[in-house]
Amino acid sequence: MFNLKTVATGALALSLMASSALAEKVLRIQSVLPSTADEVFMLNEFGKDVAALTGGSLTIEVLPAGAVVGPRDIMDAVDAGLVEGGFAWTHYWGGKHVAANLFGAPVAGAGVGLDNIAFLSWFQYGGGKELYDRLWDEMGVNVKGFMLQPVGPEALGWFPEPIASMDDFRKMRFRAPPGMVGAAYADIGVPAVAMGGGDILPALEKGTIDAAEWCCPKPDSVFGFQKVLKHYYLQGLHQVTVNADMYVNGDFYNSLSEVEQKALEVAANASLSKSLSYRIFENGKALKDLTDNHGVILEDTPADYFTEYSAAASKALQAAADENEFFAEVWASQRAFAEVAVPFWSGAQTSNASLGRAFADTLK
Repeated sequence: MFNLKTVATGALALSLMASSALAEKVLRIQSVLPSTADEVFMLNEFGKDVAALTGGSLTIEVLPAGAVVGPRDIMDAVDAGLVEGGFAWTHYWGGKHVAANLFGAPVAGAGVGLDNIAFLSWFQYGGGKELYDRLWDEMGVNVKGFMLQPVGPEALGWFPEPIASMDDFRKMRFRAPPGMVGAAYADIGVPAVAMGGGDILPALEKGTIDAAEWCCPKPDSVFGFQKVLKHYYLQGLHQVTVNADMYVNGDFYNSLSEVEQKALEVAANASLSKSLSYRIFENGKALKDLTDNHGVILEDTPADYFTEYSAAASKALQAAADENEFFAEVWASQRAFAEVAVPFWSGAQTSNASLGRAFADTLK
């Protein structure tokens, strides 16, 4: 005999079993950073959005640096399925494919003036996303990538005394990022040394290096550079935009439902905007604290830095384009976008930047 109550009870049981099975989808993401980093805070915000959009069928667990593998092994671990996901900056993988530099830290704004907002315009509407999706196949890894956190522009860095010209700069043993960005410094005679963020302060204290850059006021102050150095230069070209992203094992990604895959995409797009908003305010608060309470002096970057570094960056970009076809294709896309967008965007920003600088001067 047909029993509606029995059918309903059975349907509920099946529903609960399905919900239980769905809830077991956990995307573990190992970061290259400790759990206290701003990037990890924003990564957890991204995870909250994914859980909400999927009704809890897909959750994200953020693992700190070193939880499964070393920071430099994250991509290989995700590729092999040792961990479902990883989080780093795209240019970390420039050793696997040189074009990763154009997505993670396009040196000197790709030589065409791309700041973090213009980069996003290229990425989302100028063909960048399609090229980014091809990067992983070009790299030869079983990965689905998601751009999450644009940062920038990064500060030129911290110095023990003012630098009036590049001649002064060249006297400093300088912590610079690895890869193309650091190579451009070496090309103009700056003794550039690459090291991890946690190693910079001890190296400054021991005198192993004289000056350093890491990122921006908030993360720089967390590392404590203000304890050793007091002269801070905000204007730099080396990393006008820096992009952090998430890598998901391809097999794990393909096992997700269409809704879960779409949730990752939507939450990633939201993270791009939220990260920009979060960074501006947090860096503003940190800079005010540095100058008000820690004796940090803001300096203006010497004019010859911009001409010398721009020339070195253009040389490095052209050399990479000559050697690698996919790099050349990505760079050509960025240049074509810049020909249309940068005259508008740079021109439109000039008056506001001048007004903002004038306002900042009244606060000194």
